Amino acid sequence: MTPPTGASYAAAGVDIEAGDRAVELMKEWVRKTQRPEVAGLGGLGGFAGLFDASALKRYERPLLASATDGVGTKVDIARQLGVYDTIGHDLVAMVMDDIVVCGAEPLFMTDYICVGKVHPERVAAIVKGIAEGCVLAGCALVGGETAEHPGLLGPDDFDVAGAGTGVVEADRLLGADRIRAGDVVIAMASSGLHSNGYSLVRHVLFDRAGMRLEQRVEEFGRTLGEELLEPTRIYSLDCLALTRTTEVHAFSHITGGGLAANLARVVPDGLHAAVDRSTWTPGAVFDLVGTAGRVERLELEKTLNMGVGMMAVVPAESVDVALTTLADRGVDAWVAGEITERGTHTTGATLTGDHAA
Repeated sequence: MTPPTGASYAAAGVDIEAGDRAVELMKEWVRKTQRPEVAGLGGLGGFAGLFDASALKRYERPLLASATDGVGTKVDIARQLGVYDTIGHDLVAMVMDDIVVCGAEPLFMTDYICVGKVHPERVAAIVKGIAEGCVLAGCALVGGETAEHPGLLGPDDFDVAGAGTGVVEADRLLGADRIRAGDVVIAMASSGLHSNGYSLVRHVLFDRAGMRLEQRVEEFGRTLGEELLEPTRIYSLDCLALTRTTEVHAFSHITGGGLAANLARVVPDGLHAAVDRSTWTPGAVFDLVGTAGRVERLELEKTLNMGVGMMAVVPAESVDVALTTLADRGVDAWVAGEITERGTHTTGATLTGDHAA
């Protein structure tokens, strides 16, 4: 009788050689994200990413800001389409646009990619997108982890997550304590759905409306899949440009929970942010989700960004410079509301009026 073959990691479904090949393929893209503070410090493949903190000596009182996030069920759209080099933009945006809200400059990021089976080229494509996102955010990608989980995930399944760190001078920290009555709320256009609400979007468009990713939608001028996979806009450097050119009191990253709830997070007690819906028209994808699923407006607005990805709260005298700065950087922005005394309002922010036709 032939003795049974001994168990092995490979037989259990984990391919170490494929993982090593994925690391080699991604090195080129990670190098493109280097900042001076990480140049020559170990490189990809070490046990930890390194950052030269002596660069922080120029700060009087440096505050480190950190954030972590994922992309949610948008990864399933990427999986179905077989497009893996854009989802990383979403990941960087979710992390670094949270960090810049307090006025912090993004410094570095690490990622975590979990797959059912390592396909080296696929993993490298995901990291390529993360690296390109880091360049857009001005931060370095200093390391990460690719984990193979056979048995828990299917061979084509994957998920991504990341963590980032930034720095801000203590006396330049932005937030609720700077906001005053009379301040103006500036909205910055989103690139689409961004990376929130996809559980609702997928349920409405696929389960209820029976739409297909390859289906062309005239209102989009492209396929449904291309619209849903549109990368999240990365606002980090745009926001930092605002803080250099004019006075800014606060930012609000519009993610899960919608516009009003996220803006309320930076409005102090006693004040209220009133945002006028008539100042913009949400993109066609928001209308499609609403009509296809007969989703009530309030449900849409507490789930999706409705066309606004970031908001800035600035003093009235800063509005013109702020809008000019954003326009020069190619960011569509407009005055969307104002800060008032709270009065009878029970929440920190509300939406008023109807969207423009």
